Amino acid sequence: MVKSEIGKGYLILLGIEEADTEEDIDWLVKKIIGLRIFDDDNGVMNIDILQAGGDIIVVSQFTLMASYKKGNRPSWIRAAGHATAIPLYETFVERLSKFLGKPVGTGQFGADMKVALVNDGPVTICMDSKNKE
Repeated sequence: MVKSEIGKGYLILLGIEEADTEEDIDWLVKKIIGLRIFDDDNGVMNIDILQAGGDIIVVSQFTLMASYKKGNRPSWIRAAGHATAIPLYETFVERLSKFLGKPVGTGQFGADMKVALVNDGPVTICMDSKNKE
């Protein structure tokens, strides 16, 4: 069963930690919407997702919060619990959709999902709202 799919656009894997807030969500949304990583007519990355007419899908990915400093078994102690993560995830999706001007696709929070990606281009970016500068 396919829950969501998009064509040209962003697949966002969203990791939420216990210390994250709506301020972090707002910063991420504005940064994501404004990224100029689509090619313009000259083949230069100079177009944002709105100008490109792209879509977005957001998949919750707590494993991005893995700590691997001690030993070889990752720890997810920094990952937010459901009480924090679900409302922030939903807020993130809602605000992205508002700025994008159309619905944003989602995964199923907390589910074992099979996510497929065709990476059309050289861009994969890791954003950390705790590293804004």
